[in-house]
Amino acid sequence: MARKPNTTRNGNSFSMETRRTVWNKADTVIGRDSSVIRKDRCGAFIRWSSYGVTDKNGDGWEIDHIKPVAKNGGDELNNLQPLQWQNNRKKGDDYPANNYCMISAK
Repeated sequence: MARKPNTTRNGNSFSMETRRTVWNKADTVIGRDSSVIRKDRCGAFIRWSSYGVTDKNGDGWEIDHIKPVAKNGGDELNNLQPLQWQNNRKKGDDYPANNYCMISAK
């Protein structure tokens, strides 16, 4: 069975501590509360409370393995980043990944 998106190497949910640490890697937005809204590396808005939410063109986000699990990437914090969910899905198992930014702020 394939591992679900937004899960650890073993298919488990990420801990709250890991979510918070990865969230803090996202870019802050001037004039916005950084505990609520940030931007991923593509410039897409992500909302803390929308973790795991997959509404089209929304601000849901997932934890991405920079080097994918399928390419032997691990769950170490230096291999995890926050991505808007559509950007994460487009990136998929590409490594190194390019041209995966589907969604960005207007």
